[in-house]
Order: sequence, then C-alpha cells, then structure tokens
Amino acid sequence: MENSPVLRQDLTDDFLEIYSSGNLLSVDCEMMGLHPHRDRLCLVQLCNKESKIALVKIEVETKAPNLKKVLENPKVKKLFHFARTDLTFLYHWLGIDVKNIFCTKTASKLVRTYTDKHSLKDLVKELLNTDLSKTSQLTDWGAEALTKEQVKYAAYDVLYLIPVYYKLVELLKRENRIEITEEANRFLPTLTKLDLWGYEDFFAH
Repeated sequence: MENSPVLRQDLTDDFLEIYSSGNLLSVDCEMMGLHPHRDRLCLVQLCNKESKIALVKIEVETKAPNLKKVLENPKVKKLFHFARTDLTFLYHWLGIDVKNIFCTKTASKLVRTYTDKHSLKDLVKELLNTDLSKTSQLTDWGAEALTKEQVKYAAYDVLYLIPVYYKLVELLKRENRIEITEEANRFLPTLTKLDLWGYEDFFAH
C-alpha cells in the first residue's frame, strides 16, 4: 500500500478512464483540520473494486477537472465514511458536487443499532475481522512529501471501504433498511451545503 501512486493536483487520464468505466468507487479525504473555511483539503484517495488505488495531492489553486468528472459521474456509486465532512471539503475547495453517494457511517448507524461504535476502524474490525491502524490520522497532510506511513494509512482507508460496504448492504437488506439509507444518502449533498452556509443545526428546535 505504501507504493500507491501519489498524483499531483489531479487524476491522470488513465485513472479517469479506469474509474469512469466501473460502477463503484471508494473515496476518502485528508485535511489540515475539520473547518472547511479555515483548513484546506490536502489529499483525496480513491479505490475501485479491482483495488486500483490513487492518491491525489491537492495544492493551492488546484482545479482537478478529471477528479471532478469522476466524482460527479452519476453512474459511479461513491462510498465514503462520514461523507458529510468529505463532501463539504470537496465542494468548498474544488467545487465538486459529488453524485450517487453511499455513506458507510450513515448505514452503520441505521442498521448496527446494537452499538454506538461506528468508526471505520470499528466496522473493519467487526465486519472484516481486521485491525485498521489509525496512527497516521492526526499528522501533517499538507506536507510537501507524504511519509510512507501516511501513504499506507490513506490507501488502506479506501481499500477497506468497499468490502465494508458489501457487508453493510447485507445487513441493511436483512433488516429492511436499505430504502431509508438510500434516502438519507440522497440528502447528504444538501446537508453539506447547509453546513457550509452556517446552518449546522438547521433541524434543531
């Protein structure tokens, strides 16, 4: 995983073709912090069903037209874990309005009601019986060169999202909650725009 390609500013045309030809893509983002108006987007990681991984290093003034084409393609389902944050940063920093979204954290909360543990690490442990290291999570993602540990961490996050998705879909179908999950996922782009405009507690009393 530490050998996953780190691309500067955008996907190559080859990766654009590879990712556009499939129907499922896992996506994750790394930022300097969690405030989109203050902290910049630093890295976007992608992986398809064939485990073809690309890490796109986002720099100041990056436009990333190929990345935009892939993420806005409605024919490709995009998997995120806690999509709300990633969608906000992608929209604010790159103007990308992601289409066809599935959030594994949303799905987990809707179907794994026997627990309050819904992190990706928890899901990977329970559903895949694998330990996912998070030691590089709180590191400087804006550095000029990423460490091997950062690259490995970033790659594993998107690699495990796809098998986690399949396991969650099985549970959702079993408990008859797939439809409500799809409805919640369809609302996420609107929710992230409300967040950006300062309406974080829009539905509060």
